Amino acid sequence: MRWVLPDYIQDVLPDEAARLEDLRRRLLDAFRAHGYQLVMPPLVEYLDALTTGAGRDLGLRTCQLVDQLTGRTMGVRADMTPQVTRIDSHLLNRAGVSRLCYCGSVLHTKPSSFTATREPLQLGAEIYGHAGLEADIEILRLLDGAMRLAGVPATRIEIGHVGLFHALAARAGLADAVCEEVFGLLQGKDIPGLRALLATSETSAREALLALPALYGGVDALDEAARRLPQIPEITAALADLRRLAEALGELPLGFDLADLRGYHYHSGLVFAAYGGGAAAALAVGGRYDHVAATFGRARAATGFSLDLRELARCLPPPPPCAGAILAPAQTDPALRAEAARLRAAGEIVVDALPGHEGTWKNAGCDRQLVKRAGRWTIAALAEEE
Repeated sequence: MRWVLPDYIQDVLPDEAARLEDLRRRLLDAFRAHGYQLVMPPLVEYLDALTTGAGRDLGLRTCQLVDQLTGRTMGVRADMTPQVTRIDSHLLNRAGVSRLCYCGSVLHTKPSSFTATREPLQLGAEIYGHAGLEADIEILRLLDGAMRLAGVPATRIEIGHVGLFHALAARAGLADAVCEEVFGLLQGKDIPGLRALLATSETSAREALLALPALYGGVDALDEAARRLPQIPEITAALADLRRLAEALGELPLGFDLADLRGYHYHSGLVFAAYGGGAAAALAVGGRYDHVAATFGRARAATGFSLDLRELARCLPPPPPCAGAILAPAQTDPALRAEAARLRAAGEIVVDALPGHEGTWKNAGCDRQLVKRAGRWTIAALAEEE
């Protein structure tokens, strides 16, 4: 059947579309109130711009096509963050701090789970130009506020630090290919796999890497990490940052998981994932990615988060019934036109009736109608048969 959509690709019908648009507007307005400026990157770019450098993590998720004008391979964006980074570093080229936000569809070659879509509606916010922990604190507060505003408050925000892994991998002398494999095993907390892969590694580094999956919980997990991990500058600094974060954001539902890692080529420091709404998977993810902008010719500190509005909307309860539209008769009476304009300005939906469709206007969302009584246009219930 020619009208069947590809697997994990869905139409968005009016009720869901209205909810998504309401969320989009409210969240972007909230970001704007904090100084974040909206940007709109293109849907497609040349593939090398989307997947070069840190973007290699997106390579297998990016759909490809050939540009009929140049013959070059293009990609349909799988993540908007690298595009926003390109805009900041290559087009805006600002000195100091830049705050940017965005919202748009992305396309994945495969769904992330059996229930996920391949076309998430990605919304996010990024801070560029500040390497200090203050930017990470701001981003986490913004994320928590956004989820509360959406009606899906975060029940848990798990924090990790990629710097711990990189410091231990360097101490163990792991080759890059082995690093990536170890990184994946840590994400899956696969202890037997880690033991086998690290069997010949330097003893203290091996034991520290094997300890990471057990280092999770509250601030006490950081105390345990300080006891079990090597006392080297990179690890000491990373744990100090995590402690400062816990002190600054005591009002948020923070937890720590030092094996909760993602973005091997992408992230450079703090990483986090926010959970809520009863969803098993994280509703929002983010972290620091200071080296990504160097791909576009300008090294620049960066941190931010993104979420899928579709997943966020699924966590919301069904909306309460609301008033439908008002049907305006197909007449040229100036008083009717004036009343319809007044109602629209007051926030009502007024639908102009087209001739020949009597009996169908309830299907179009109308539950009331304008009728003329005693020389004035007033609102009345819409009869079963108009």
